[in-house]
Amino acid sequence: MAIERVIDTSLHEDDSDESIVEFSLRPNSFDEYIGQERLKTNLRLAIKAAKKRGEVLDHILLHGPPGLGKTTMAGVIAREMNANLRATSAPSIEKAGDLASILTSLSDGDILFIDEIHRLRRAVEEILYSAMEDFKLDIVIGKGATAHSVKLDLPRFTLIGATTQAGSLAGPLRDRFGHSFHLEYYDENDIQKIIERSAKLLETKIEPDAAALLAQRSRLTPRIANRLLKRVRDYADVNGDGIIDMSSTTSALEMLEIDEYGLDPADRNMLSLMIDRYGHRPIGLTTISALTGDEAATIEDYYEPYLMRLGMIERTPKGRVATELARKHLGKA
Repeated sequence: MAIERVIDTSLHEDDSDESIVEFSLRPNSFDEYIGQERLKTNLRLAIKAAKKRGEVLDHILLHGPPGLGKTTMAGVIAREMNANLRATSAPSIEKAGDLASILTSLSDGDILFIDEIHRLRRAVEEILYSAMEDFKLDIVIGKGATAHSVKLDLPRFTLIGATTQAGSLAGPLRDRFGHSFHLEYYDENDIQKIIERSAKLLETKIEPDAAALLAQRSRLTPRIANRLLKRVRDYADVNGDGIIDMSSTTSALEMLEIDEYGLDPADRNMLSLMIDRYGHRPIGLTTISALTGDEAATIEDYYEPYLMRLGMIERTPKGRVATELARKHLGKA
């Protein structure tokens, strides 16, 4: 059975109250958006050029590990372009007709944001080709011998696609994006600034050393930083005077079992199973999935990127291997 994670870069359907708060923490402009300086520089240039020519932006692909701000960046781009944002996710577009309905409802200059775009069905994906390139929609009316193709003109729009698996996109779709940007992990200084900004918006006082400790444990990911901030705020409100200091932060992190590397019980459980069952031998992704009870895609998207960045897991042609650093950290050297 999978262990429920506090340190999690995915969004939860049952976090309805938190999602409202989290949305209020999102920056509204490039000036408010902390970090990703290279990305912001390139986007500022593209937006200024498009505005100067009176054109829509070229289609944009944002890719990178989850929780780094791809959805937030899409919202910032729309506001900087003074454009309406229509957001959806690939799994919710089940049929070609669903996408056709979305595309025909757009207006000139609108921005369509598709999250997890690598999960689009092939029949749906093929409709996007002509829509992105020629702003035309090819639809087939009727069935059998009476079936015929009809081309509809679409408004000029910008598609922003977000994905954690850019390599899974079909070549024809990937090639139709005029811009492709990879979001990098943040450094601890930027994460600390994000935490201090979020605390201010939440009207919570946080001491600098407490913010620095939270930044160290946040896996260099803004979404996790904000989630931990809210959990520590709860602890400070119940067990203290509401001020987030080193004492309340340390106690809250101990209660949540978040260690100095930002690993939670689920991370340590996976590493322990790999070491105890397989030692130094490589282990396949499906085997890790069976051992932990998590889906293979969850392990690949949410566990591995950070553990590999830390150097606790290596990927080999034969499978995953826990490194000596992981053994030392777990006391299994």
